[in-house]
Formats: sequence, structure tokens, C-alpha cells
Amino acid sequence: MDVPDNYGGIEENYSKYEDSYFVVLPVPLEKTVSYKGGTSLGPKAIINASQNMELFDEEFFVSPCTMGIHTKNEVNCNQAMEKVMLEIEEESFKILKDKKFLCVLGGEHSVSQAPVKAAKRMYKDISVLQFDAHLDLRDAYLGDKYSHASVMSRVEEDAPIVQVGIRSFSEEEYEKIKDGNYNIFYAKDIHDNKNWFNRAIEKLSDNVYITFDIDAFDPSIIPGTGTPEPGGLSWYLACDFLKEVFFKRNVVAVDIVEVAPQESSSVSEFVASKLLYKMMTYKYIKIT
Repeated sequence: MDVPDNYGGIEENYSKYEDSYFVVLPVPLEKTVSYKGGTSLGPKAIINASQNMELFDEEFFVSPCTMGIHTKNEVNCNQAMEKVMLEIEEESFKILKDKKFLCVLGGEHSVSQAPVKAAKRMYKDISVLQFDAHLDLRDAYLGDKYSHASVMSRVEEDAPIVQVGIRSFSEEEYEKIKDGNYNIFYAKDIHDNKNWFNRAIEKLSDNVYITFDIDAFDPSIIPGTGTPEPGGLSWYLACDFLKEVFFKRNVVAVDIVEVAPQESSSVSEFVASKLLYKMMTYKYIKIT
């Protein structure tokens, strides 16, 4: 019997849209990549990897898939950037309006600005928790305001941001943040302790959108990403922090972006698929 071609390889009785709480929206966007390419292959690779993942969570001994996980068709990214963004926003808004938990799979990080806009339409007090190696706070990159390198400048136009795992930024970005008005938790300060958990969570509003650039993790965990940076987060530290966020705030949607699959290894996409399922698990535990 063939495994269903959806996130988790889930059979029809647990993957119909109308009966599913979790909805996966694949967005294979790759238009502004500035170093290594391959992010357009990320969503499909993550979905394929997820079909080889155990759906019973070893931490809480539950199966979140029983709440239903529906996988939407890929957003058409072969059109003008403005149209792509509008389509992502409208698809995201419909999913949120249907009272489902939105899970966007990128694609490059530019993707995130659209579902954040959708979340803002639903939740006026939304804040954004960003996991990332990079600030992504340029006003534009190479003249492009939609660039992955300026995505958080677009996001902060709609919502306050908290940035975790940062360890690389430009002089332009430094000039922007040096007055101290940004909530930044640098990787060098947080990688070996949990003292920062509550301080970071206190900066978040009641309703939270999580954007997880996979390069927040150390390259030893995620080699398959466009701009890997040494000194990244570990698996258990990231999961422990995510767990606290989900339990103390109302996380309404998440995205995972910047997976660039490697021909020689499927580690990166498998970790990304497991990360998404962990976040589904924490949401499942919070609401059941």
C-alpha cells in the first residue's frame, strides 16, 4: 500500500481539511536567494521526510495527528512577487478564519511577511517570535523590499518582534538596532542556559506567530540551508523554549523556512519535519 503523499503520510480519515485542526501550507518560493539556492525544494522535501517520521510523540506519549493534519496544494510561486504574497496571505487568512492551526512550509524567508499579515487581520495584538541566525532587518537588499534579508523589516510594520538565535548582521542593521529598542537574544548569550526564557516570553503578546528560519540551528544539525552560520541553537534547547512559549502564550500559526535540501543527505528536511511535529505536539498538549 502506498503512503499518502501528504505531511506525515496520513490516511484520509485524519487528513481531510474539514476535519483537520492542523493545516500545512507549502510555499516553494525562491526569488531573492543571495547565497546558496534550493529553498524552492524545501517544502516538498520536508513533506517527503515527514512520511518516514514516527507520529507518536516520545516526550508526551501522544499522537497529535489524531486531531487531523491536512496538507494544502503548493502555492503557485511562478508569478509576480506581489501576487505570490497576496495568494499566501489570502490562503493563510482562510485557514485561520476556519479556526485551524496554520503551518507554513517555505521556501525562502520572504514567505513569512504574508501569513503574518493574515494573522494580524485575525488577532490585533499579534507578536512575532523569530528564530534565526540573521536579523533580516535591512530596509531592502539589492533594492528589493521583499528580500529574505529584509523580511523582518516588513514583518515589524505589522507586529512587534522578538528575535532568538541571532549571530550575524550587517553594519546597516547594527545602526538600526544599536539604540536598544529591539528584543534580541543573541546565540552567544543563550546557547548554554535557559535564564533568558521568561525574559523573551514576557516580550511577547498573548497571541503569537512563530517564524523559524532553520538556520537558527547550528549547522551540525542543519547543514542544508542557504546561509549556515556556526554557533547555532541545539535541538533540546530550542524545543524546551518552544514548549514554554506554547504553554504560556496562544501560538496561532508557525512557519519553517530556508530548508535547502542536499543531494547527499536528508538530515535537514527530516529535522525540519520533526520540528513542525514537535510544535503541533505542544499545541495539542496546550488545548487538550
